[in-house]
Amino acid sequence: MAEDRQKYGDADLQEFKVVIQAKIDKAEKDLMLIRESFINDQNNGTDDTSPTFKAFEEGAETLSKEQNAILAGRQEKFVRDLKNALIRIQNKTYGICRVTGKLIPKDRLMAVPHATLSIEAKNMQR
Repeated sequence: MAEDRQKYGDADLQEFKVVIQAKIDKAEKDLMLIRESFINDQNNGTDDTSPTFKAFEEGAETLSKEQNAILAGRQEKFVRDLKNALIRIQNKTYGICRVTGKLIPKDRLMAVPHATLSIEAKNMQR
């Protein structure tokens, strides 16, 4: 059983690395799209000079920009966490719970490859 081992072997680490790199690539593309939509929202068109312009439309636009900024921040953190997981793979410390020191199950790491806590440790935080 995987949990009896102290750390994952090179073959497992390589498998995790492929999964993580694919997630990084997708997350960076998503981040680029979020940033582009934010930049495109800041146009200098004449829409706001129209006599039918209403204050609530401006509020909705501001809210949308704020939501994009929040999404971008979350996506940046996700990319950073995934890149940190790659560093742990290089150091051969990937998959070891930072609280319990036990091996995090492979199925959890496949679902959440940037996880640093086992389910046991997550439950202790509550």
